[in-house]
Amino acid sequence: MAYATLADDLKELHHPKTWVGKYVWSQDHKVIAVQYMFTAVGTGLIALVLSDLFRLQIGFPGSLSFMTPEVYYQFITMHGMIMVVYLLTALFLGGFGNFLIPLMLGARDMVFPFVNMMSYWVFLLSVLVLLASFFAPGGPTGAGWTLYPPQAILPGTPGTQWGIVLMLASLAIFIIAFTMGGLNYVVTVLQARTRGMTLMRMPLSVWGIFVATILALLAFPAWFVGAVMMMLDRILGTSFFMPALFSMGQHLGYNGGSPILFQHLFWFFGHPEVYIVALPAFGIVSDLLAVHARKNIFGYRMMVWAIVIIGGLSFIVWAHHMYISGMNPYFGFFFATSTLIIAVPTAIKVYNWVLTLWKGNIQFTVPMLFAIGFIFTFTNGGLTGLFLGNVSVDVPLSGTYFVVAHFHMVMGVSPILVVFGALYHWYPKITGKMWNEALGKLHFWFTFIGTYLIYFPMHYLGFLGMPRRYYEYGKTGFIPDSAHMLNAFITVAALAVGVSQLIFFYNFIWSYFYGPKAPNNPWKATTLEWQTPQNPAAHGNWGPKLPTVYRWAYDFSVPGAPDDFIPQNVPADATSRVHRT
Repeated sequence: MAYATLADDLKELHHPKTWVGKYVWSQDHKVIAVQYMFTAVGTGLIALVLSDLFRLQIGFPGSLSFMTPEVYYQFITMHGMIMVVYLLTALFLGGFGNFLIPLMLGARDMVFPFVNMMSYWVFLLSVLVLLASFFAPGGPTGAGWTLYPPQAILPGTPGTQWGIVLMLASLAIFIIAFTMGGLNYVVTVLQARTRGMTLMRMPLSVWGIFVATILALLAFPAWFVGAVMMMLDRILGTSFFMPALFSMGQHLGYNGGSPILFQHLFWFFGHPEVYIVALPAFGIVSDLLAVHARKNIFGYRMMVWAIVIIGGLSFIVWAHHMYISGMNPYFGFFFATSTLIIAVPTAIKVYNWVLTLWKGNIQFTVPMLFAIGFIFTFTNGGLTGLFLGNVSVDVPLSGTYFVVAHFHMVMGVSPILVVFGALYHWYPKITGKMWNEALGKLHFWFTFIGTYLIYFPMHYLGFLGMPRRYYEYGKTGFIPDSAHMLNAFITVAALAVGVSQLIFFYNFIWSYFYGPKAPNNPWKATTLEWQTPQNPAAHGNWGPKLPTVYRWAYDFSVPGAPDDFIPQNVPADATSRVHRT
């Protein structure tokens, strides 16, 4: 039994007196979550527009007069970094982490509300510094989102004046912001659970966010150090990553640095980053499946341990991104083996999701459609990952569109589907309104089918050997005309998917003002966030008395129970069993 000393003894909350105090300098975790969401989604829309613009250059070369090679590489770099870090990481941890952790654990707020507020404003500063590079002399960096030296800071690469400096400074600020928020999440989970909320009664959404936060706290320092060291190389002329170089017969002043060291630091952060995004998605999709299939999650303890094991193994697979760097073959064997091993707990989760659906009372609501779409997409992307985990297969495919397809299926489309499913699922709790179901389903089908039309053909382009990151292919001999036609088709599909997202924004904005009032528990869910006295939950969440938890988070379709769900805060009685956790 957990005794929530911090939850019970939390000092008087800071109740705002003005509109600015309530919605700008807010210490309410729910408002901070919405601030994170709006900022992350707004930044993500910029990245979406950038992707459509450079896709026009790939599919229809020369169609945009301003799309020079420099601009093309700048757009690709900014698109990749924004999507991975400033959209997905901020959205899952800053957005859903802030919103769900206190509500699902029965806490009044985060343990450190003021630090939580500051984490958002420091995050916003990092976004503004990043976007400032668009207006800096020379524009943003065009080094690619991995920012590999030496080309990232050498003349000839776009953005070597201010772009790379602002990018590195922004990343360092982002890591500071996350550290402030991440420590808050971990302490809240460990110390502020309400009475009865043991670790093994926590919903899987909280488990996914909790483990992902620990990964980030361990992985981000490596990237922080790498960013600072590269900034010193660029500004002060140090040689952490810069080897001895000659340009136009002149020695550039660098000596003894190792570009490979940067790759190790980057990917030591970069591969856990995949799971920093994926683990919250795993947890959230587990909850969506259970609620909308009206069935308890299959193998709850196995799912928890799979999340923990995936998190641990994610730190020993990073160099499978570096097979073409010239590493020792024995290292290649080790990282190929560890890559296959991490697939085992990941596959366990997929099996358990399918078995959760098996013989469930599946409700094909919009959140459920996105959750099922995630299972298909993540499985497809994971299978292509097994190809790239093998050294002999990865080496010829590494520079091709096959990698683009795999990465976007796993790290782009899959988590975005979960984001949409989660937003549709918790929108009634955030706003107190219901959205239009027909528009939600239309949005799902446009997004799901459209993304497959974009990324499935890229696997074929990869097998043809079509290289990625090329500004223009021209009359390259080994690339057939069909590949150019396919690139044009992919571009049209990408534009259509981008435009279809207007359905989502229209639905949510219209529903906020004109949608029907949402019931307190529209999905008949069992977790605590749906049991608050008010909807949306007021500041402090629970009124004068915190809830007490008597059961796990997945008591659906319990034999003998009057309803097909039993909330966590309902005591045991003669008609309802208590899951032994």
